[in-house]
Parts: sequence; structure tokens; C-alpha cells
Amino acid sequence: MSYNADFPLLPTSIMKTALALRHVPFEHLGVLEPLLLGRGYAVRMLDAGVQPLPAEALATADLVVVLGAPIGAFDDDRYPFLRAETEAIAQRLAARKPLLGICLGAQLMARALGAAVAPMGVKEIGFAPVTLTAEGAASPLAPLADGTPVLHWHGDRFDLPAGATRLASTPVCAEQAFAVGDYALGLQCHLEADLRELEAWLIGHAAELAAAGIDPRTLRAQAPALAAPLAQRAHDVFTVWLDRAEAHAARSAA
Repeated sequence: MSYNADFPLLPTSIMKTALALRHVPFEHLGVLEPLLLGRGYAVRMLDAGVQPLPAEALATADLVVVLGAPIGAFDDDRYPFLRAETEAIAQRLAARKPLLGICLGAQLMARALGAAVAPMGVKEIGFAPVTLTAEGAASPLAPLADGTPVLHWHGDRFDLPAGATRLASTPVCAEQAFAVGDYALGLQCHLEADLRELEAWLIGHAAELAAAGIDPRTLRAQAPALAAPLAQRAHDVFTVWLDRAEAHAARSAA
């Protein structure tokens, strides 16, 4: 189960803590949540922009996950809460503590590291494989080398941050994934998405799909055959990344 209470109320002496920043209800941890629970994490979901950002929890959680949203990392004039969120991400990165960013989360990570984030001019929405770099093939993303299509749902791009390692690309977006050491991973694609819940995405993003000329019936028809293989690839990717991130944290604490 997930926990929405403050971490001090949890048996933290025997549990690791994961804090997830969610921006829209249907873009949640998806298939990542049962993996975290199975690894002994107490999971707290925080609705960014609605609930205050808990500075202490963001600094001390064993893992922070920043999830996606249909807004831009550069939209802080329209959505001022993004300023505090970007600063919290920057502090987490400076402390070299495990951090996973997905879609908007990856874009906020890139911006926190000083890289430019901007609209692509086109939407990358749908199922398509990523192409791994040589570094990506040796990274936790290695299970994606078989060409399994993953879910893309974004319209913004970022430059590769200084000090980061480029892991993957697509013909539409050159920077699909990056890593900073073993402790930070940014993904444009939605590996976390549970395709059994895709209908919520199709409803929540109905206006975006219509504006991009994308028929939701196409995505709906493709999802059932991809649900199981994508869930397995996500499990494999996140398992290896968590192994490495937790080992990094243990070395840092020693």
C-alpha cells in the first residue's frame, strides 16, 4: 500500500522511504509502485502544486521520484510552484541522492542542472522504441535494446546537462534519457505507465490528443499487446537502476 502520512509516522527504522511528486492524478508511479513496495520502501505520494513541498522529506527520503505533467519545465511564470520544485531537485542533485525523473520530472532535472528546456514544435505521443547509445547499452536501460516500443507522451525537449551521460534517443527527440552517476536518472518516456490504466491518460489528455491529430483508438488498440512486455522491461530497468542507486547511497553513507 501507499502511505500519504508524514514519514515520521512510519516505521522508518526498518523501511526505506520513497517520495513521489505527482502533478496529475493519472500520471502516478504505475508499475514502479509495487516494485518499490516489494523492496521495502514506504511510498509517499505528494501532489505538487497542491500540497506544500516538504523540504526535510525531500532532502532525507531514500528516493525521490518526480513524475510527469502536461506543462513545461519552463512554465514557472504560469505555474509558480515549479520554482520551488526545481530548487528542491537542484538540492537533491547537489547532495547526490537517488532521484528519478520521468517526462516533466526529467525536464525539471535538466533545467536544475543548467540545461535548456524548450518546446520541440511537435508532439511525441504513442508507442515507439528508443535507440540506446553505447553508454545506454551498458546502463540500466539495457533491457530496451531489443526494440520493445515504449510509451512516449511529451512535446518538450532538453539539452544534455553538463556532467550527464546521454543514454537514448528517438528520431523525434535526441535526448530521451540521461544519467548522472548511479544516483540520478532522467527519462522522457513513460516506462512507469501501467497500460492497463491507459484509458485514464486518453481521457485526461483528450484535448492534447485532438490538437495533435492523434486518434485515441489507435493507442487503445495497441496497448493490450504491449502491456505485459513493457511492464517486464520496466521492472528490469528499474530493478537494475535501484540496485545501483541504493549501492551508491550505501557507499555515500559509509
